[in-house]
Amino acid sequence: MIFLGIDCGTQSTKTVALDGATGELLASASKSYDILPPSGPGAMEQRPEDWRDAANETIKQVLEKLGTRKSEVRGIGVSGQQHGLVVLDAKDEVVRPAKLWCDTSTVAQCEEVHAHFGGADKLIEMAGNPLLAGYTAPKILWLRQNEPENWKRTTSVLLPHDYLNFWLTGEKCMEYGDASGTAFFDVRNRTWSEPIVNFLADDLPGKLPTLGSSNEPAGHVRSSLLSEWGLSGSVIVSSGGGDNMMSAIGTGNTAAGVVTASLGTSGTLYAFSDFPVIDTKGEVAAFCDSTDHWMPLVCTMNVTLVTEAARKLFSWNHSDFDAAIRSVAPGSDGLLLLPYLTGERTPNLPNSTGVFHGLTTTNFTAAHIARAATEGVTLGLGYGLQRFRELGVEPTEIRVTGGGSNSGGWRQLCADVFGVPVVALESGEGAGLGAALQAAWHAGKEAGGTKSLNELVSELVRCDEATRVTPNESATAVYRESMERAKKLRTALAGDGLL
Repeated sequence: MIFLGIDCGTQSTKTVALDGATGELLASASKSYDILPPSGPGAMEQRPEDWRDAANETIKQVLEKLGTRKSEVRGIGVSGQQHGLVVLDAKDEVVRPAKLWCDTSTVAQCEEVHAHFGGADKLIEMAGNPLLAGYTAPKILWLRQNEPENWKRTTSVLLPHDYLNFWLTGEKCMEYGDASGTAFFDVRNRTWSEPIVNFLADDLPGKLPTLGSSNEPAGHVRSSLLSEWGLSGSVIVSSGGGDNMMSAIGTGNTAAGVVTASLGTSGTLYAFSDFPVIDTKGEVAAFCDSTDHWMPLVCTMNVTLVTEAARKLFSWNHSDFDAAIRSVAPGSDGLLLLPYLTGERTPNLPNSTGVFHGLTTTNFTAAHIARAATEGVTLGLGYGLQRFRELGVEPTEIRVTGGGSNSGGWRQLCADVFGVPVVALESGEGAGLGAALQAAWHAGKEAGGTKSLNELVSELVRCDEATRVTPNESATAVYRESMERAKKLRTALAGDGLL
């Protein structure tokens, strides 16, 4: 059997086809689209119809590539960008463009909610998370206050992956993982937080979709789409989830001990947990995953954004950059970078800037600057991993994804900073693969199978063992000192208003 995974992001939607028996990715197709011109300060919006059309087009392309094997398609899973607000009217038509996770027009609404409930601490106590501008909750309050007629027209509130599931199945539902990123969801008890919901809008409860387990499917593909695609029989649509939740499945992060580290423009760390991981400091996002467990997550704003700036500064290709960072000893001979080129989210320093500290005649070289840049961003993720450990999540292996995972020197640096083995994956299709795997598992359950999702993932998600590296104890000791030094420097500069 073949299963399709749809990965809907802010830049493009991609569909992949997975052979459910071998784990081979048989075909893929992608279609890009743009963010709309800003409708106001901080606004970042897209047309949900563009996601739908891109999904339809890429599915058709993948089916064409499968040829006669397309008749084997028996399931579809959807991964969607988190936190976006999609609102539909009584005719199930989109009321207005979706406000995205990166929309920052809702700062005033965040402040209003925090003030009403007594601050971030109270919100964490109530629901597990503070209110951030990127989350869904302040977007709803913004819409009600700024576009009351559009809110009045709204009969359904969905997240991006829910919208695509609705297009596929005709059913409106929301699973725990993606729901936990709304900030009006109680992650401990996996239910809506009634006080927050009612404050956002007294008519919001009637506009929310059915809330349910990630272990139940969203439905089956509508007959009209099956006919349009030339498919027959029943095609299940899994619950799907947010992109981080699906990437967790796609990287084999479905059992305690495995942590995924995404080394992209920004950085993300997330782990599997059998218990709700609530951070009273609000630095670790307290999310549910899409396996009916929990997924603590940390996000840093500056990763390859910083290393690419260093690489381009010296006009190096990626091999040159890798060679440069390998040529310098751990600790960069005392050169330390606080890499906050675009502010920072973890730790929460939104208006901070970058700082080089410890320059000498010895370390004022291109290679040292490259090494310090790479160490700085990795120490930032190491800070997040330290918070995981403090909250009871103990990593035994880090699986790295994203562009930075291709660098052997950087993988070793990660292992040394994190203090546990690091390995890359054979496939780079984290979210799309995770969605397809979830669809395969749902289809297996529907057919009477008893295999757990973790068992299926363990069989089909493969690490690239040639990339595995283990920590060097002496280097790890150096980085423990570097992390403490970075903390002291950050505290001193922030306290003096200089960061």
